[in-house]
Amino acid sequence: MKQIYIDHIAERLQLKTWQVENCTLMFEEGNTIPFISRYRKEKTGGMDDAEIAELKHYLDVFEEMETRKATILKVIEEAGGLTGELRSRIENSVSSTELEDLYLPWRPKRRTRATIAKELGLEPLADLLMDKRTSDPYAAAKNFVNEEVPDVEQALAHARDILAERVSEHIAVRENLRASFRRRRLLSKATKAALSDPEASGKYRSYFNFSIPLARIPAHNLLAILRASNEGFLNVDLDVDAEKCSAKIYYDYCSSLGYPSQACAPQLREAVADSFERLLHPSISGEIIREAKAKADAESIIVFGENLRQLLLSAPVGQKVTLALDPGFRNGCKIAVLSELGELLYHTVIYPHPPQNEKVKALVALQEMVEKYKVQAIAVGNGTASRESMEFLRKLELPEGCKVWTVSEDGASIYSASEVAREEFPEEDVSVRGAVSIGRRLQDPLSELVKIDPKNLGIGQYQHDVDQALLKEKLDNTVEACVNSVGVNLNTASPYLLRYVAGIGPSLAKAITAFRTSQGAFSSRSELLKVPRLGPKAYEQCAGFLRVKGAENPLDDSAVHPESYFVVDKMAADLGVSVSELVANEELCSKLEPSRYVDAKTGLPTVNDIISELAKPGLDPREAAAEFSFADDIHSIEDLKVGMELPGIVTNITAFGAFVDIGLHDNGLIHISQMGVRGKVNPSKVVKLHQQVKVSVIGVDLERNRIALRLLNT
Repeated sequence: MKQIYIDHIAERLQLKTWQVENCTLMFEEGNTIPFISRYRKEKTGGMDDAEIAELKHYLDVFEEMETRKATILKVIEEAGGLTGELRSRIENSVSSTELEDLYLPWRPKRRTRATIAKELGLEPLADLLMDKRTSDPYAAAKNFVNEEVPDVEQALAHARDILAERVSEHIAVRENLRASFRRRRLLSKATKAALSDPEASGKYRSYFNFSIPLARIPAHNLLAILRASNEGFLNVDLDVDAEKCSAKIYYDYCSSLGYPSQACAPQLREAVADSFERLLHPSISGEIIREAKAKADAESIIVFGENLRQLLLSAPVGQKVTLALDPGFRNGCKIAVLSELGELLYHTVIYPHPPQNEKVKALVALQEMVEKYKVQAIAVGNGTASRESMEFLRKLELPEGCKVWTVSEDGASIYSASEVAREEFPEEDVSVRGAVSIGRRLQDPLSELVKIDPKNLGIGQYQHDVDQALLKEKLDNTVEACVNSVGVNLNTASPYLLRYVAGIGPSLAKAITAFRTSQGAFSSRSELLKVPRLGPKAYEQCAGFLRVKGAENPLDDSAVHPESYFVVDKMAADLGVSVSELVANEELCSKLEPSRYVDAKTGLPTVNDIISELAKPGLDPREAAAEFSFADDIHSIEDLKVGMELPGIVTNITAFGAFVDIGLHDNGLIHISQMGVRGKVNPSKVVKLHQQVKVSVIGVDLERNRIALRLLNT
């Protein structure tokens, strides 16, 4: 990677050059983000996985830029325009905008008014109009009149077309115009289509006559406006003054190329005005709006990533026999009973709600299932009839310790019809698979949710409007970070979970599970090296994130990497105990002096991590699941009154607030201004996804089914 790129990344991300250089080298050596973050802290200065992922993103961007530069240099060279200065500017550019500006005069174009004028031989006249010695443009134009150019006015018009294109391709003009446009206001106005179809366009009516400085527009507002524009309901532009812009462009262009004669100046001014209206205004305004959208995309994608992280790290109830209930009215409630490991033991359908109302029959069936399978936890989907099902379940006589949880159904229908679900349950229909997914989400959300495309998990608004490649990159990195932060049981993990472990991927995940099926459970981490196609590099990357329960070496069930086992051996020897005696013994671990184990291979951060892990090996970073119930007396939006205090669950977090389920069909919104925090704040720093909160009702809009809430506690 070129030094100019490394320096630019360091400056942009506020890192030291050596941090970027070390990460770059480690990526070139085939190391993964989780491995670098967890086991190479000395080389990164303690960068976390999000910082390393962002650095990796820019390395990929600049790698693509190098490919683009090679194409541009080749085109310009073949056109005979590649000077030493231009080559140097292209090779040393770190801005895609600057790079495309340099390329613009040479980029192959469709047939434009300027190319037509050049074909007619009018380029010399355009040059003359910029020559201070040309005192009479009309006299100069007479020399270009012919059969194809019938008169002087036509000749001058063609020459102005050439000048207009030159002006539009001038780098200083474009840069200055961009700076000006970034300071303008964004305008949106309703189209005829919006006014003629108020039902379809109603959700955008706040933007029918909207104006805000582009630099200050919130991300969600911009994404909504651009979506409405794409749907044909809004016209979007920047409030620019054409006359002032043209005057500034004339000055910028002439200050670098020289002013024309007084007689030719009107010709250039006319060309500049045309260039602004026809070429520059559409091009630069579109570019600046896209630039603002890219910024909004980045902000929104950060929110999506944080929501996904919170969702994946939701509290698990653990390995418990679970009864899952996928609620419904007419088609009944689908029931699935799962073993401690999530295996399907039994499934059926009950009809406790209208129109069948088989309450007694359903209650007897459920009670028998609870007793027969010794159910330890009950999961209820949060979709249609969820509230009624929760109330119905209160009539059950549950064994001590058995509790009922509400579980998000987002993406469950997608999973139930997926290839993954068909592979897991080829003999069952989609309704059974959906109920199984609900139950497994309670047992271990992370293991189950990795089977579903994150975009189907209800993690944010406008996710289909943002840069899809960038969104996928962020969400994939988030899933990988969550899986590796928790760790994976090598002997029970599905191939869908294993594929996210550092260094494994889909192919090796299948190879590992196939080996496990044919050879039996793994007895140690080192046994992974027997898996076909899993070589030393993949083993290095994945070993520390895999857990082998009951292994002979207790370190195989910890986050200590095999490359550091010798350090633990030395620690145990210094204390006069075995490794088994040292592991999970906080008192013994507190006696260790970290500096004694630092050497050229193992730095202090790694030693400290090892000691922390030895004290509490395999500690799950996720919290324990907590029981929850909605208010008993609220069944519809009409029951709500301003001032009511209600329990709720956070279902979605955006840049402008958080949506909360209070047990009704429509979620309420806690606007950022109602979160009890002063100043600009990120809502995800105040509340977490699926967090249980207490809220106060501050507004009810029955016409639009909107509920405004205030956060009372966190």
